[in-house]
Amino acid sequence: MSAQAPIRRITAPQIRDRKGGDPIVSLTSYHAHTAAIVDKYADFILVGDSLGMVMHGMDSTIGVPLDLMIMHGKAVVRGTQAALIVVDMPFGTYEESPQMAFRNAARIMKETACGAVKLEGGARMAETIRFLSERGIPVMAHVGLTPQSVNTMGGFKVQGRDEAAWATHIDDAKAVAEAGAFALVVEGVVEELADRITAAVDIPTIGIGASKNCDGQILVLEDMLGLNPRVPKFVKIYGDLGPAIERAVSGYAEEVKDRSFPAPDNVYK
Repeated sequence: MSAQAPIRRITAPQIRDRKGGDPIVSLTSYHAHTAAIVDKYADFILVGDSLGMVMHGMDSTIGVPLDLMIMHGKAVVRGTQAALIVVDMPFGTYEESPQMAFRNAARIMKETACGAVKLEGGARMAETIRFLSERGIPVMAHVGLTPQSVNTMGGFKVQGRDEAAWATHIDDAKAVAEAGAFALVVEGVVEELADRITAAVDIPTIGIGASKNCDGQILVLEDMLGLNPRVPKFVKIYGDLGPAIERAVSGYAEEVKDRSFPAPDNVYK
């Protein structure tokens, strides 16, 4: 009997090569069991610092620590076989210097066994992206609405409504692409600006609240499943699981209270 060939994970260079090709499918995941489901359909899975808001009840991503990202990154890698796993670098772990960024990115990759990291920022982060890329760390960049900058942006505001600012966003995208990023998340920008960014760079753009013409799309899994009470307006709900979970919990609670749980067949004799 011949041994079954191991499944090979998608790599960062393979994602980069998808520019202008088949659309890239991506979702976030933060734990092994949902990652195992997403792994069947996604080209890459992002362990996003959005987990601070979605799973831990934070008001923003600012307070997410590095250890938390590593813990969830490990879980997602353990639960998957095929998708590229990308782990967000949280606020305060890469902005100070390229050297600081390398130390923390290297720790993420060594401890989680992920295939890439993601960081936010345009031209100001180009030097850091180049430093990491030249030292063996694949970097996914992120421009437009950058949640870690929520305090300087004045909230989670759509970017590009003022056409005078478009050139800055396009220059940011070009800078990170030229620095060596293998892909670029474009978040929360008006559609025409997203289209121009996609045309301006030679790496895939991954849209979230941007344009259907990006090279791929990503959503927060809990958002598209209806589990997040603060779902952004652009998100389509593909599975309204919140009410289903509440019905299940309610049914269980009622059975416990009237002593009909567990059923006789489910009790050790």
